[in-house]
Amino acid sequence: MALSTTPDTATSGQDYHDVLLTLSEGSVQRHFDPYLDIPWDAPEFAIDRNDPRWVLAPEIDPLGATDWYRSLPLERQIEIGRWRIANSIKVGAAFESVLIRGMMQYIMQLPNNSPEFRYCLHEMTEECNHIQMFQELVNRIGDDVPGMRPIFRALSPLIGVAGGYAWAILFIGILGGEEPIDHYQKAIIREGAHLPPAVVRCMEIHIAEEARHISFANEFLKEHVPAMNTVYRTVCGLAFPLAMRWLAGEIMAPPPSFARTFDIPRSVIKEAFWEAPSSRKILSGYFGDMRKLAGDMGLMNPVTRTLWKVLHVDGDESRYRSEPERRTTHAA
Repeated sequence: MALSTTPDTATSGQDYHDVLLTLSEGSVQRHFDPYLDIPWDAPEFAIDRNDPRWVLAPEIDPLGATDWYRSLPLERQIEIGRWRIANSIKVGAAFESVLIRGMMQYIMQLPNNSPEFRYCLHEMTEECNHIQMFQELVNRIGDDVPGMRPIFRALSPLIGVAGGYAWAILFIGILGGEEPIDHYQKAIIREGAHLPPAVVRCMEIHIAEEARHISFANEFLKEHVPAMNTVYRTVCGLAFPLAMRWLAGEIMAPPPSFARTFDIPRSVIKEAFWEAPSSRKILSGYFGDMRKLAGDMGLMNPVTRTLWKVLHVDGDESRYRSEPERRTTHAA
């Protein structure tokens, strides 16, 4: 059987239907408009391109953790940090567009009364608002950043459409893209939100609505993947770590133009993405929730665990959703 088979939503459990109704009602009752809920023209939201808060935090950003970056003059750290943050925002907007393409392709195959149809449209509406919010922020920051890496940008229309048919891989990929962004933004807020206020406000809005989106993808996969046959589950088990590692690189690592623009040595780029122990710790930290989800769905076995480890996306499973990274080292 092909991976394009649409799940039989008529057999979904009542609990799953109730979760989707709760998420849909949440989207109706609590949502954000990028031009009503962000005071773009307020004095405190004005973008200062020389604000020292653009400096990359070593605990959160793998480039910020390198000796090369920390040895630069403050003005250069600010310039590089501002470009990198602006580009990560642009990447977020681009990823949302891929999600929308794939999700729209998926829902147009669904039967009447599908519990997924309404919620997916709510989510796509919110993602359109996020794209508008992110692009407005990029425009105001003022750096002409490219966003996605060239190959992913070229393939993104095809990825979105194909994902709408390979629906399980689509939602695994959605989590592979959303989790690193969500983890990164939450880490910034937890560390004190030392960024310009306009950036912080956009992150707060994105985190609030992304909680619903990630919850839906989790519940969708938990509802449908365990009911698949052995071949389907095997493909999903292998796709999970592959998607996490690939999309973390596409979304969190900068495009080649970044190194050229700022004369960053190739050795520094390799160290930051993802060869240094500190950067691999950051990479692994993105996916504690995903390791737990894979385990809950029965997708962790000796083969897939080895693949998670080889790709450096292994580690502890989260004990609860969005658990902050554990600071202690476990004894062997």
